[in-house]
Amino acid sequence: MNIKLLTLLGLLIMAGGVFAQGQTVRGKVLSGDDGGALPGVSILEKGTTNGTVTDGEGNFTIVVKDGGTLSFSFVGYATQELQPANQTNLTITLLPDIKALSEIVVVGYGSNQKKDLTGAVVAVKPEDLNKGVVSSPQDMLIGRIAGVQVSTTDGSPGAGATIRIRGSGSISANQEPLIVVDGFPLDANAVTGQSNGLASINPNDIETFTVLKDASATAIYGLRASNGVIIITTKKGKEGKPQIAYNGNFSLSSPMKYVDVLSGDEMRSLTSELLARGDVPGLTAQAAERQGDANTDWQKEIYRKAFTQDHNVSVSGAFKNFPYRVSFGHTNQDGILKTTNFQRNSLNVNLTPEFLDGDLKVSASFKGTHTNQNFGNTGAVGSAVSFDPTQPVYNGSTRWGGFFSWVNPPSATTMDPNGDPISLATSNPVALLMQTDNRASVYRGIGTLQIDYRLKFLPALKLTANGGFDYSSSKGHNNNPTNAAFTYASGIGQLNDYTGENKSKLLDLYANYTKAIGKSNLDVTVGYSYQRFDRDGSSFIRNAAQTIFSDNSLDAEGNPIPRQYISNPNVLISFFGRLNYSFNEKYLVTLSFRDDASSRFSKDNRWVVFPAVGLGWHINKEAFLSGVSALTDLKLRASYGVTGQQDVSNNPYPYLSTYQSSSSTSQYQFGNAFTNTYRPQPYDANLKWETTAQTDIGLDFDFLAGKLSGTIDVYQRKTSNLINSIPIPGGSNFSNVLVTNVGNLENKGIELTLNSTLVKTKNFKWNVGVNAAHNVNKVTKLLKTEDPNYQGVSAGAIGKQQYIQNIQVGYPINSFFVLQQVYNSEGKPVEGLYVDRSGQGGVVSGSDDNKYRLHSPQAQYLLGINSRVNYKQWDFSFSGRASFGNYLYNGIQAGSANYANLYQSIGFFTNMPAAIRNTDFYTYQAFSDYYIENASFFKMDNMSLGYNVKPMLSDKLKARVSLTVQNAFFITKYSGIDPEVSTGIDNNIYPRARVFMLGVNLTY
Repeated sequence: MNIKLLTLLGLLIMAGGVFAQGQTVRGKVLSGDDGGALPGVSILEKGTTNGTVTDGEGNFTIVVKDGGTLSFSFVGYATQELQPANQTNLTITLLPDIKALSEIVVVGYGSNQKKDLTGAVVAVKPEDLNKGVVSSPQDMLIGRIAGVQVSTTDGSPGAGATIRIRGSGSISANQEPLIVVDGFPLDANAVTGQSNGLASINPNDIETFTVLKDASATAIYGLRASNGVIIITTKKGKEGKPQIAYNGNFSLSSPMKYVDVLSGDEMRSLTSELLARGDVPGLTAQAAERQGDANTDWQKEIYRKAFTQDHNVSVSGAFKNFPYRVSFGHTNQDGILKTTNFQRNSLNVNLTPEFLDGDLKVSASFKGTHTNQNFGNTGAVGSAVSFDPTQPVYNGSTRWGGFFSWVNPPSATTMDPNGDPISLATSNPVALLMQTDNRASVYRGIGTLQIDYRLKFLPALKLTANGGFDYSSSKGHNNNPTNAAFTYASGIGQLNDYTGENKSKLLDLYANYTKAIGKSNLDVTVGYSYQRFDRDGSSFIRNAAQTIFSDNSLDAEGNPIPRQYISNPNVLISFFGRLNYSFNEKYLVTLSFRDDASSRFSKDNRWVVFPAVGLGWHINKEAFLSGVSALTDLKLRASYGVTGQQDVSNNPYPYLSTYQSSSSTSQYQFGNAFTNTYRPQPYDANLKWETTAQTDIGLDFDFLAGKLSGTIDVYQRKTSNLINSIPIPGGSNFSNVLVTNVGNLENKGIELTLNSTLVKTKNFKWNVGVNAAHNVNKVTKLLKTEDPNYQGVSAGAIGKQQYIQNIQVGYPINSFFVLQQVYNSEGKPVEGLYVDRSGQGGVVSGSDDNKYRLHSPQAQYLLGINSRVNYKQWDFSFSGRASFGNYLYNGIQAGSANYANLYQSIGFFTNMPAAIRNTDFYTYQAFSDYYIENASFFKMDNMSLGYNVKPMLSDKLKARVSLTVQNAFFITKYSGIDPEVSTGIDNNIYPRARVFMLGVNLTY
């Protein structure tokens, strides 16, 4: 083309611009979510190629022909159209499109549109979840998802949690779901010195949670997915100018309730009463004089009001095609039990650049944390309940740090404060806290690098390489000084230090092919995965009285015993694939498989295939429903799949014969030397994974464009090859007990989720969400052959060789195994009198023949409710939950509420619950069903009031302040301090606190 022609074309274009009828329109685009400017908004004149984008301040300029229509679109916001007419300076506010935000769901090795899912998958964002002091990600999920039960272990800072998705799925293997963070499956085992592995993930960095519940969704993870999968995606940078955000929380915690025990005066009165009766062995007038004249409330002595502060700063944005987000967080959480504390410093970096016109995408992330935790001495919790309230905290002892301690001899009327401690006596609770140095420091780094490349010559094909590492190291100690009376029995003081190191490496290679052919849509993923875990550690315990080594750290020849090292490696190799097919946007099919191998099993049992199929039908798109305008969506789902569990033992190779070193009491003499012997341990060479087959039928519905939406699911989970210890004939193995695959377990239930926008006006909006679940758990097999005399598996230890729970065919797992209490005409339990269920007559003994299985710690019904009200700049939200049909064994009352426990003949008194008057038991009645209590409850977990300050500094600075009450109140018939105990046995757990929190959020 010559220069003349180019000149002519240029003149024509300029002339067209001069003579075209149009107007210059300027304006600004704001976010309807927070009122801030929206950079990068696409603006297009409809029917033309004329367009532009907003700058970093949300401003734009565009020439539009007369009568033209402008379309404004931005990811996550509803598209808006308007005709500028004669307006030349516009302000456009784009509203968040909630439906659009939830359309793309991460499902493992990729993502899908929510409308195309055939499995039971729930995706939620942190802003929709729990507020309050959230030191670990799982705290945000409590009560928010149907069928997902999350219960914190206790109230200690940085505490872990028990997570159950659709019930308990094993007897002895790991029952926690698989946690995947930014494509990296985390190790289920926290490093030594860390009570909660998830606490190393800062909740402020989380973008979304995705919970995979049924086998159609989880089978892609194979033998790690029988307990469900939780996928966590962290926040990433977005295009636009840098945005700086600060989130700060300041909270004050205090105990919600105390165990009701006898005061000092009440205990002295009771002692006089029992002394007059002469019913307590060893209680004499001289012994009674060992009581003091104090009224010490030991629970108030060990608890405190605790302060917590949490600060998070993030910077996000993009440098050309290089989005980034960097954040730093600091948490300092004091526990209500004195000396306990959790501190965390976290760094999160996410880089998501694109190259080659978007065909090459890179996602690099690093999460680094350093936690310091003071575990204190939780033995003080139980000791505060049972320690004699007539005694003072301090008695001036020079030998035992000034703390009162029970000392010998018991025959003395007055005690020498510096005497030798009574080794079996209850320890001074305050001394336990103040004379214990129990701390650990943990470093953890999780790094991932994912590279996606879409082929130029075949754009339907995308290749992905995902690699990463997870490294944790810990160093801790649990020391007591030489003047700690409570270590006297085992030696003078204690020095116990330990280290831990957990490493994990990951490599995923997979390809994804997507193609639309007519009315058909095809999405195929195939890949390979390799992950290795190495878990190492050491421990060294010795007496603090010696400068270097003490007697219990020397071997038989007087040489120092080296550190005890542990090692637990594990390798997983997998091939996987998934096919998603849809026809005419009505009919959906998902097929998936995973061929897994685990080093935990022998080569003959190492490989196994886990298949799954899911079907979906968009009923609302059929012709017979085309006239129902109120029906936005109606999808029927059905799925079946098989998943597994390879984390069946702490032994890295449970199929191999191993030998254990004997103790010093079992040695062989060679001349003058004694050598420890090694004895073989029982094993099963054919041991393999536990397998879960799950069927699910679900219905998703949406009415009036989101005004009422929800999901109903009905499911059945059948777990087979459960690991159980069964009796075998003597001489057939190294023991008369074999740990092998033999059990079956079933969970079946129904789940319901409802979300509704009750009111939506310009200034007022009210959303309500409800979820409910019903699950029935039952053991269906425990032995290879039926044995009518088999009493099942003992569980729930409450003492030496004493168990209050039992696992038996036909009953829920861990059902209570108790004696049936007989009551008198006044409704009071008769001590030692139980129903003769064995039919043998005579005195009813505590043997298993007379026991029966009563109730279960597992709830039959779970309910969650949440609501949020927005009025202009104000917002109020709450979330609560209910649990029905769960029972607890009140171990505090069972273990202490008996008069014989008041005085021990070796010379010390113990306190007891005030509930002793309800039974007047003189002796320990551990297995009475009187102590099995209905622990159903309703808890108001969070209530929060917030205010959004109007944008400041030329609309660049946005602020929000909030006030939140966590653990606001609960309602229950349970007589203990808290009905939520995941083990089913209430035995003086660290109590949960009520928290008042002030929050400040700033964005610039």
